[in-house]
Amino acid sequence: MELEIHGELAQTARLTFQQGETCWCSNGSMMTLSPDLPWALKIPGGAGGAVNRALSGEGVSLTYIEANREGQHAHLNSNQPGKLVTWDLKENGPVVATSGSFTAAYGAQVDIAVTVAKRAGAAFFGGAGLFLQRVSGDGTALIHGAGDFIDMNLAEGESILVSTGNLAAFAGSVDYSIQSVSGCRRILFSGEGLFMTKLTGPGRVLLQSLKRMPVQAARAGGA
Repeated sequence: MELEIHGELAQTARLTFQQGETCWCSNGSMMTLSPDLPWALKIPGGAGGAVNRALSGEGVSLTYIEANREGQHAHLNSNQPGKLVTWDLKENGPVVATSGSFTAAYGAQVDIAVTVAKRAGAAFFGGAGLFLQRVSGDGTALIHGAGDFIDMNLAEGESILVSTGNLAAFAGSVDYSIQSVSGCRRILFSGEGLFMTKLTGPGRVLLQSLKRMPVQAARAGGA
C-alpha cells in the first residue's frame, strides 16, 4: 500500500493499492476512487459487534475496499479541518480512537472493534464517550485530529490532564480516567466543566488542538 498525505488546513490521504490489498474506511470518508475499485459496507468482526458499533455513534458498518488490480486508488478525507497521522499497529500496539478520529486502517491483519471505557466515570464525564474504537493487528491505522496534533509518549506512571474534546487517540496500554475540577470559579468560568480527562502511561497519546465537531454536523457542513 502506498500512502500520500496532501494539504495543510484539511489534509486528505491518497491510497494506491496493489492487487488484493484491503482497507477499512470510516463512512463518509471516501472523496474519490478509481471507477473499477470494488467497495462495500461491512461490519468489522461480523454481526456480533453490530450492537456495540450502533451504540458507539460511528455507525454499524464501515466501508471495506479490496483492490482487484494494481494501481487502483482512493482519496480519503474527514470533512473538517485537521491533520492526518499514521499509527503503526505493530510498532505502537493497538490504538483507541475517540469518536470521529478513526479514518482508515489497512494491512494483512487488522482487527477493528468497539471497546467500552474501562471506568464508568471516564465514559460519561471524560468527553470521549463510553464506546471507543480499538484498532489492532499487523497493519496501519490512519487517525484524524481536528486542528493540529500534539504527539506525546507517556512514560510508565506519567499522567496528563486533557481538556474535554481535545483527545484524539491513545495507545491501548494507556489508562483513561477522569479527574474533577476543584473550585467554583474554575468550574463556572474556565469553560472546562466539572471534569477533565486523565491519561496515565505508558504509551503514545495523540491530542488535537481543536475540539471536534460532532460527526453528523461535520458531514452536514461538508455536504
